[in-house]
Amino acid sequence: MRSFSARFAAILFALAIASCSEGKQQAAAPPPPQVTIDHPTQRTVIDYDEYVGRFVPIESVEVRSRVSGYLDSVHFTDGQIVNQGDLLFTIDKRPFQTALDQAKATLAQARANLAFAQSDLGRAQQLVRDRTITEQTFDQRTQAKRVAEAAVAAQEAAVRQANLDLEFTELRAPVTGRIGDRRVSPGNLVTGGTGGNTTLLATIVTYDPIRFEFTFDEASYLRYQRLAKTGSDVTNPSGGVDVTLKLLDEDSFQHAGRMDFVDNVIDRATGTIRGRAVFSNPTGVLTPGMFARIRVPGSSAYEALLVPEVAIGTEQTRKFVSVVDADNVVHQKYVKLGEAVGDLRVIREGLTPSDRLVTKGLVKARPGQKVKPLEAPPPQASPPPGQASPQAAVAPPASGSKAD
Repeated sequence: MRSFSARFAAILFALAIASCSEGKQQAAAPPPPQVTIDHPTQRTVIDYDEYVGRFVPIESVEVRSRVSGYLDSVHFTDGQIVNQGDLLFTIDKRPFQTALDQAKATLAQARANLAFAQSDLGRAQQLVRDRTITEQTFDQRTQAKRVAEAAVAAQEAAVRQANLDLEFTELRAPVTGRIGDRRVSPGNLVTGGTGGNTTLLATIVTYDPIRFEFTFDEASYLRYQRLAKTGSDVTNPSGGVDVTLKLLDEDSFQHAGRMDFVDNVIDRATGTIRGRAVFSNPTGVLTPGMFARIRVPGSSAYEALLVPEVAIGTEQTRKFVSVVDADNVVHQKYVKLGEAVGDLRVIREGLTPSDRLVTKGLVKARPGQKVKPLEAPPPQASPPPGQASPQAAVAPPASGSKAD
């Protein structure tokens, strides 16, 4: 009996020790992890589409001579900016000056013949009234006057043509722009005229303003047609829609321009249609043939929810965000993404303005786990005058149609 009592007392002692140990373990359980939460940002945004294209000059002129002759001199430096009317090339004028002098002499002779024919006809008019000469003789003198008048008109035209040929020996810039390098050096024979074997002397392209050509697919064209009903018609042939552009070495769309043309047919081979925009180019940096990316409005303005890019997770092909419910328990919400706006991303579906979004501490925020949410600090106040605003660095929306 005494042995049984001793064993019972030992069991009670062991249970008491275990109960104390369990209480200590429960007291040492870690608190819920802290996470930072915030509500989605509401903002008016516009979806944009991006396309790659090339710059093309508004005017491109091949300088060719209208007359043949030996090139006498060149009056420009390769690659310089030339103004409309500037002298570019001079062809040897001596043969053309001689031809002009000959034409003038022939004209003087024709005018002398005309004067004689007129006076002869005047005398014949009195003689025919007096019946001194026959009607046939009078008709012959009348015909002679008409022939003399035609000869004068022909020689006047020959003088004008000779004057033109002499003027054509000076080749002047038809437009203002940048000229390329000379293709012919002085002393070489230049073939002129209107045929296909004329000599190319140089090329001039305009650079300010400059055009940008790109193509977009048929689906985008239809979407722009629907968008036209809201007043922003990208496909209007007369253009007028504001667009922006960035070069290959630039991070933001900093060049502003306007659409000025959309083609009237869709290419059957590629299923695309050609669009064109105009950009100012006072510095001449934008060069014909250069590649760039253009951003075109792809929707009308609408209210959207935006969340930080860092708050978006990926599960295979689906995107999700972590939200905290009223009981401070973490849940995942699958969302559909839109375009990027700086470091924010538009959420098209799957989120409401009242959702409490986990923005920091995502590693600790496991689905089904209880957390201790901390409200995100309010945005910084506007900086004093003279300093850049924090929002000024936010890039405009990127391509909405190409979002993941």
